[in-house]
Amino acid sequence: MNENERGIFKLSGITGMLIATALLLTILVVLTYNGIKVQQNEATNFYQINQDLNGLKMNSSDNHTHYQLVGNGK
Repeated sequence: MNENERGIFKLSGITGMLIATALLLTILVVLTYNGIKVQQNEATNFYQINQDLNGLKMNSSDNHTHYQLVGNGK
């Protein structure tokens, strides 16, 4: 193959580094934004315990009956 020919997927050096950096920063921003939005939505969606904590048993299938959803329930 001739060294003067450039393929479309042949990005090396500073161009490849800048594209990779921009892609990683974009992914970071999107994940951070989504994490903040989830936290804001769930901050008002909390539970209240209806019973003493001693009534809860590990790995019991009826533990969900001891809690009541107090938040907005989105």
